Amino acid sequence: MPDNFERYNRNILVPEVGIKGQKKLSDAKVLVCGAGGLGSTVIVNLASLGVGHIGIIDNDTVELSNLNRQYIHNLSSLKHPKTDSAKAWVQNYNRDIQTETFKIRLDKKNYIDIVAKYDILADCFDSFESKFLLNDIAIQTGKPLVHAGVSEFKGQVMTILPKKSACLRCLMPDASYTENYVAKGVVSPAVSAIASIESMEILKLILGKGSLLTDKIFIFDGLNTRFRTLDVQKNSKCICNR
Repeated sequence: MPDNFERYNRNILVPEVGIKGQKKLSDAKVLVCGAGGLGSTVIVNLASLGVGHIGIIDNDTVELSNLNRQYIHNLSSLKHPKTDSAKAWVQNYNRDIQTETFKIRLDKKNYIDIVAKYDILADCFDSFESKFLLNDIAIQTGKPLVHAGVSEFKGQVMTILPKKSACLRCLMPDASYTENYVAKGVVSPAVSAIASIESMEILKLILGKGSLLTDKIFIFDGLNTRFRTLDVQKNSKCICNR
């Protein structure tokens, strides 16, 4: 830690962080699920904060259409796994950060050994199916989950503390994934804004400071510059109560 005092000086000067908080960040283990648009900003923010252990899950390769918002990847990354370019970015930024990658599609059979290594899960997936799977994994493992989603100019963030707060299925108990997937547009400022709020939630979880977005959902409308926080009730019949 002494070697990093200068690097993280501006973190340490924040009263809520200090040396004790910076040590918590250094010891923290965060699993970033998705290395696309949201994942790009979350990974950059976590590395900038000094989170010492970052896991990255993604089974996709980099495409040219990704580069309008996924800025940890570049032209030399095209056709290569996103996990490779994400890890390369982190190592180039700070080699002291331990980075582990998983070039897989997370499912009900392969998550146990991966998730067990981490303290916090960050939802940076881009499909409802994957997001609800991660929600269920968090409930099963007891790992705190910060959910985020973004499309076009809008996005949302919600923090889930298993067995303690409402989860995604409390919010949308009848969610269905049978519809055909239709790609939607998204602008990079909206992605960065939502990912930054998601990163702030992760920071507060690590430090044990501030008020979390539990039992509520933060909604952002970038086109009209509107921010709202809506209460979410815990559903007594939801899986998070079993």
